[in-house]
Amino acid sequence: MMARFHFVEDYEKLVAELLALYPLDEAMARAVGGDYEKFGRIQTAVLRHCGLADGMSLVDLGCGSGRLAAALGRVMRLDYLGIDIVQALLDYAASRSPPHYRFVLNRTLHVPAPDASADMVCAFSVFTHLLHIETYLYLEDMRRVLRPGGRVVFSFLEFADPEHWLVFDNTVEAQRSDTVPHLNQFIERPVIDLWCDKLGYVREAFIDGAAAPWPEAPALWQSLAVLRKA
Repeated sequence: MMARFHFVEDYEKLVAELLALYPLDEAMARAVGGDYEKFGRIQTAVLRHCGLADGMSLVDLGCGSGRLAAALGRVMRLDYLGIDIVQALLDYAASRSPPHYRFVLNRTLHVPAPDASADMVCAFSVFTHLLHIETYLYLEDMRRVLRPGGRVVFSFLEFADPEHWLVFDNTVEAQRSDTVPHLNQFIERPVIDLWCDKLGYVREAFIDGAAAPWPEAPALWQSLAVLRKA
């Protein structure tokens, strides 16, 4: 029997509740945090800044309802694979994306892609909701999927950022009233560097949540890590 992970139950419940309360487009935007078009543009700018170019192969772990896929499809030619844990999100993402984009339901801690098949793997607002062990296992399998020199780009929350502390503070208050909606996980930069040493990555960059070194879009708000397969 396949294991049931906390994040599967959390997001199945969230998506079902949103679909019951809102029209489809609004529910699908809320399911990925809102501002569907805005954050699709920002994430596209982030990946292009990190080296994504036409003709490359991208794996989007936690693609959600497709805000990145939709944005990428308007401006780039890519071999794209989107992965998520809720079928309703994948169906909506496919409806907003180029017809050759592929979407796969996956509820394991592995990446459903062949060895050395991707130039880049991204995970936006994914590791922010996973246990460290789960993140580590995903990073381990991402390395298998990457071609030599390929990159992982992921966002994370860190206590060093005063803006991120608000997430922790709000989660503490929710815990006091027994209303925690899902896990909010923080990862500190020395931990990411240690994982790189253990897994065979070179950490190329950390990007502060308030920084926007890409001129065409604002900052992401979450911090970013860029790792290269050694």
